[in-house]
Amino acid sequence: MNPDEFTPKQIEAIKHIRNHTVHKGRSPSIRELMGLLESKSIKSVQEILFTLQQKGIIKKFEDGHYKLVLNPDLGQHIYQTIDVPIVGMVSCGNPLFAEENVEGYLPVSTTIAEPGSKYFLLKVSGDSMDEVGIKDGDLVLIRQQAVAKDGDKVVALIDDDATIKEFQRTGNVVVLKPRSSNKSHKPIILEGNFRIQGVVVTTIPNLD
Repeated sequence: MNPDEFTPKQIEAIKHIRNHTVHKGRSPSIRELMGLLESKSIKSVQEILFTLQQKGIIKKFEDGHYKLVLNPDLGQHIYQTIDVPIVGMVSCGNPLFAEENVEGYLPVSTTIAEPGSKYFLLKVSGDSMDEVGIKDGDLVLIRQQAVAKDGDKVVALIDDDATIKEFQRTGNVVVLKPRSSNKSHKPIILEGNFRIQGVVVTTIPNLD
């Protein structure tokens, strides 16, 4: 679709609908969209949604809710991103308590954080994964999932402590391996007393 077919507010609405669907699993309500668009008029938001419906971007159902059915390429990089939450900090040394507090958001390209999965960003503390490019202060993009395969770099929750390690399974035993130039880091051997929170998709280097 040609970006010229859309007003700036319509483009902004598409972005908010897409982000809300990724993070909440549903489209925003009209009142939620009013807040996201910083609009004081329900009518203006309804008009935007009606226009998007006419263009085939959204589908409205009989009960009043709607969903995004077409994700147009608007030819502008900012509109080809989703806002991914930055959640707490994770240790790449000894496991560090991971508080589920969103500290902010970063726009990430949908070619990396593909729609259809949920993602979050964690800030790394420690050096136990530095040999695979995950260094102290970096951000790691995590795709939320509860399973992993051998060789995946995972965020594992052990009791209330989170850590990033390489996943290996042998029978009922799981080994979370460090990949570090610091040989003081040792593998963590587990059976069933842990949970996988997600798999590392990519690392965003610390540019400070």
